[in-house]
Amino acid sequence: MVTIYDIAKKTGYSTTTVSKALNNYSDVSEKTKQKILQAVEDMGYLPNAHAQSLSTKKSWTIGVMFSEANEVGMKHPFFSAIIESFRKHAEREGYDLIFASRNLRNRDISYLEHFSYRAVDGIVVICSDPQDTQVQEMINSNIPIVVIDMNNQNCSLVYSDNIEGGKLAVNYLHSLGHTKIAHIAGDSSTDAGAERIKGYKKAMKDLNLPILEGHLTNGGLFSINEGKAAMEKLLSLKDVPTAVFVAGDHMAIGAMEAIKEKGLRVPEDISIIGYDDIEMAAYVTPKLTTIKQDTEMIGFEAAQLLMKQILQKKKMVISKKIPVELMIRKSCLKIQ
Repeated sequence: MVTIYDIAKKTGYSTTTVSKALNNYSDVSEKTKQKILQAVEDMGYLPNAHAQSLSTKKSWTIGVMFSEANEVGMKHPFFSAIIESFRKHAEREGYDLIFASRNLRNRDISYLEHFSYRAVDGIVVICSDPQDTQVQEMINSNIPIVVIDMNNQNCSLVYSDNIEGGKLAVNYLHSLGHTKIAHIAGDSSTDAGAERIKGYKKAMKDLNLPILEGHLTNGGLFSINEGKAAMEKLLSLKDVPTAVFVAGDHMAIGAMEAIKEKGLRVPEDISIIGYDDIEMAAYVTPKLTTIKQDTEMIGFEAAQLLMKQILQKKKMVISKKIPVELMIRKSCLKIQ
């Protein structure tokens, strides 16, 4: 293995000068620095992470925790897309990710204790469960933290404009002539579910449209099966809606299945609009009109916010609301 002493020997500089060049000290000339960096490249030198962490007081690791009541975690395309974006931007800055394992709870050790033991420089939490005591424990600690998909917390946050997303969905359906618009909601115990309900109600009120009995129904924790069950309830009503805003694409796919099983068609009989814009949305039949969450931007902003706190060695309370966008495809039809 190539050491700093080998670099010094090859270049003729002292180990101190080599170390200063590698750590970008200003009292090393550009010419010297370039010669040392060229030798580093030629010899394939890799700095010792442990030694580097001792000198910089950093571990160059970030803890990642999922906290959602349905325990879907990275299997959900929305969450995995955010983590992929976050990972990409964090790794560019030289950080590795450590994922908290769920079996920690069986070992009677909290996520905060685990991350403290691993000496992480910061923590990112992807959360749809604001009641999680372990999340609150981390928010109240001194470790830099950013929380995604939750709001009104005493820490840095990145979240989608869910109220606006709900309004966008209803206004689009109304522009197609629909007035009997139902909502299959995400559970109101989740911030995302509650905010999309607010957006739905606000748009309906602004348009002077009544929410008919049974038309606001709980679709649970965003799964395909729960979406299908909620749609079956709507289809059994005396006053069946002509359009349904569904709070998640997985639920919307379940709702479309329920409609087809009933012998009805999307969008000829019932228009469906989803939420998230997961990759599958563009491939189901009919292709799903939906509200796109910008997972790339959410991951990027979360990484930026966390890096800022790590660099300044202090926690900050900054909120970033990420805009959403209507993606028009084939699952909604104008009423003649």
